[in-house]
Amino acid sequence: MFDIDGVYNSENDRIWAVDRSEADIKGGTRQKRKFPQKIMVWLGVCSKGVSPLVIFENGTVDHDRYIKEVLPIVLKFGNDMFGNDWTFQQDGARPHTHAKSQEWCAKHFLSFIDKDHWPPNSPDLNPLDYCIWNEFAQLVKWDTVTSKTTLITALKRAVREISQDVVEKSCASWTNRLHRLSQDKGNYIR
Repeated sequence: MFDIDGVYNSENDRIWAVDRSEADIKGGTRQKRKFPQKIMVWLGVCSKGVSPLVIFENGTVDHDRYIKEVLPIVLKFGNDMFGNDWTFQQDGARPHTHAKSQEWCAKHFLSFIDKDHWPPNSPDLNPLDYCIWNEFAQLVKWDTVTSKTTLITALKRAVREISQDVVEKSCASWTNRLHRLSQDKGNYIR
């Protein structure tokens, strides 16, 4: 979720600082409207790059929208990148774990990790969560964002600027992260 005030995924937007003044120097203070206009987006990533950006201008995403608007893009992107030799991984968001979404995936993907074989909340195993979302947000020209329309334009521009080097390093760290999590019984990586 991105809004016109430059806030995205605020759950993961942390600043490590000794006190409030140090946090403010590092960008901790942000002016925010009471009800800013927001855009929900979906993005996929693999070692070869980022998928097309899916933008949801209105409302939230339920399993029907996910199946109709996201999964066909995932399938095409994966097949274009790897042919038939790839596995689809998603997190535990409700639209992803819904029975109809799981059924669609089982029918259309040659290989995917179903909801019963993947941790439901796994930010340490999702390159988007531990690296790419931040890179993406840093590339948005926030000073040009004044409306939903300009936010969409800025997001489309920024996704094209995500460095392939960052994507490769992020994906390359995945197996190490998986190993570290398995050794620490699934606790978050510090």
